[in-house]
Amino acid sequence: MFKTFCKIAARSLLRHRAFSVINICGLAIGMGSALLIGLWIRHEFSYDRLYPKQDRLYQLMTTNPANGKLWTGVPTAEIMHAYILKDLPQVEATARLGWSDNILFHYKDKDLKSYGAPADPSFLSMFDFPMVEGKAEGALDDPYSLVLTQHMAKGLFGSEDPMGKMVRVDDMSFKVTGVMKDLPDNTQFQFDWLNSYRLREIKGYIDSDWTDVSNKAYVLLRPHATEASANGRLKGMVAAYAHGKTASEAFIYPMGRTHMYSDFENGKPSGGRIVTVRIFALIAGLILLIACINFMNLSTARSERRAKEVGIRKSMGAKKAALVTQFLGESLLVSLLAGALALLLVQLSIPSFGALTGKDLSMPYHSLPFWLCGLGLILLTGLLAGSYPAFFLSAFRPVSVLKGTFIKIQGLATPRKMLVVIQFTVAIVLIVSTLVILRQVRYAQERNTGYDQQNLIYVRIEGDMGQHYEAIRADLLNSGAVSAISGTGTPLTLTYSAGSHLTWPGSPADEQVQFMRASTDGNIVQSAGLKLVEGRDIDIRKYPSDSTACLINEAALKAMGIQHPLGTPIFDDPLHWHVVGVIKDFVLNSPYEAIKPLIIKGPRYGIGVFHIRLNARRPVGEDLAAIAKILKTYNPSYPFEYHFVDEDYARNFANEQLTAKLAALFAGLAILISCLGLFGLATYIAESRTKEIGIRKVLGASALKIAVLLSSSFARLVLVSIMVASPLAWYVMYRWLQGYAYRAPLTGWPFVLAGAGALLIALGTVSFQAIRAAMANPVQSLRTE
Repeated sequence: MFKTFCKIAARSLLRHRAFSVINICGLAIGMGSALLIGLWIRHEFSYDRLYPKQDRLYQLMTTNPANGKLWTGVPTAEIMHAYILKDLPQVEATARLGWSDNILFHYKDKDLKSYGAPADPSFLSMFDFPMVEGKAEGALDDPYSLVLTQHMAKGLFGSEDPMGKMVRVDDMSFKVTGVMKDLPDNTQFQFDWLNSYRLREIKGYIDSDWTDVSNKAYVLLRPHATEASANGRLKGMVAAYAHGKTASEAFIYPMGRTHMYSDFENGKPSGGRIVTVRIFALIAGLILLIACINFMNLSTARSERRAKEVGIRKSMGAKKAALVTQFLGESLLVSLLAGALALLLVQLSIPSFGALTGKDLSMPYHSLPFWLCGLGLILLTGLLAGSYPAFFLSAFRPVSVLKGTFIKIQGLATPRKMLVVIQFTVAIVLIVSTLVILRQVRYAQERNTGYDQQNLIYVRIEGDMGQHYEAIRADLLNSGAVSAISGTGTPLTLTYSAGSHLTWPGSPADEQVQFMRASTDGNIVQSAGLKLVEGRDIDIRKYPSDSTACLINEAALKAMGIQHPLGTPIFDDPLHWHVVGVIKDFVLNSPYEAIKPLIIKGPRYGIGVFHIRLNARRPVGEDLAAIAKILKTYNPSYPFEYHFVDEDYARNFANEQLTAKLAALFAGLAILISCLGLFGLATYIAESRTKEIGIRKVLGASALKIAVLLSSSFARLVLVSIMVASPLAWYVMYRWLQGYAYRAPLTGWPFVLAGAGALLIALGTVSFQAIRAAMANPVQSLRTE
């Protein structure tokens, strides 16, 4: 019996090659798309889940009440590390990790600049990073110890054994005490070296202020401790040790959730990357559904040709169950062939798809769950695609079939119409989503940043630049390559500091305002092209007292609720600042967020970056060459590295641009699969109405009228799809846009463009068969009558 079923299935596929190719290719594209998205989702869920103790690892976070809301962030008080070990019996170990820095290392005649950070000695053993040389325990005990990744060790030492070698950084020397494996790309940690946090301690750099959250920290719980019990002990710790100066609360958050659930709303997890993952998981399911709909449509469309087969087999005693099994078997065979083709397509597409997403994706051929999931996908697709045709065909009545009156073409049209409408509804929703996402990205890109990014670069102050700060500044201004220069704590596109414990005369005692904090040594208004609302710029050289001066933005002025800000003292323990100017709001971090209160302080806390306005009247290359020459004179050991502010700012759009590209890619595939089905249906309908077309032509119908007749039914289906898809797409995109404080208005043009595009593509797909049928010689179709 099984052998007979296989023979019939193979003969059916070979007899109707065109339909078989369309079915197999449509299913293969759908399954391949779903598999590609599945590999990407698998990679996303693997973030920070590669550590042996990952179920006990947590990140320390802080919740801050400010501006009437609870603000949650990663930075915590640097001093908290020691107190957690002392006060929380649930904690086995803690580790701090400093902010990443790009440092130049010297070994013999070789220089190598790379990113890394200081870490507590317990950091390596907590996360069990695989060590190639040395041991994790004790590798960072010495203040001048250094642990490298394989990549950096090879770049710095070549074929030499790095263990025990001395590496110089400026006037300090570090000893290599370990080499660890290169980090994969599915972890939040991205560094090439670690030095010991104890160096900060012996140099007195540890910030003892409980209100200053500027440090990353991680916690390893004991085997039987719970997150809830640890958070119960953490509650109130910050306020107690800060003696009531802040209402901040610390808590621990599972490492395995930090990548996917990184967004918080009023102190509660509200999503994050998981939203994008869910969207694309839904897209994968919808594309697969479209491919299955194609199979259903084409299989039922061919029902008339197989009706007599069903009637004869039923009259010979075949049971309905046997016929259902036969047709499901054929569907599973098509699905199996499509699955094999999908694997090939995915394997060929992985390099390009990985480059598009920025992920190192690969097919886990060695994984048994992968093959089980793949087989399950093939079976599910085969059963889903073949269930309706199987029960539809097996339900034919033998008497009606053999009389030739079993069903009317119009009777077959209703289920097919519904399936075609579903196909194009999904495709139109995807097209609208792509257009809205692109509009949101463009809207944010065109947002007035509040400062002039053109010809503005920044250079980090490193090596000997700090010792020759004033001389470098003077030479740059005298070179003609620079029109303005300002020292700042961080680049304009970033801020690493925020505080909600700032006070001023008349500040409310029961409500805190969170300020973003930056610093400058002066001339920031001219250098960055900011706009002064009132007052003046900070100028430490003209006004020595400006070391404690500050600028505030309009958002800060509004939050403070003061009428005459100039001269107002602002207390940010342990220092007092005085306002010398108010600047118009400008975009500091994310272009999608509302402008937050900002205070730009004088240079009391130090300067780490030069912001340089290039001379626009000269070629940019000449300006950069002149700057490089000056910096090389004062800092010969370091290469000249600069960053254009507008390029840095453009990186803010990377995630949304990737989402738009992926949505466009899969929207295109959805349209392609839908058009494959339309092409097959148009072919079938043209064949089934050959005699009708011949009679119409004999009676005087023109080829154009016949082509319009055949195409109009599909046009009506697409128009119905547009009507169904538009409200669905509006709702989905409206909800998506609510995640952005600064968002584009949801206008009608994406819906019009998507609908018109889908209609034109559908008509273009069926027009070939319609015109071909209309141009056929009626004598050929009527010669048997």
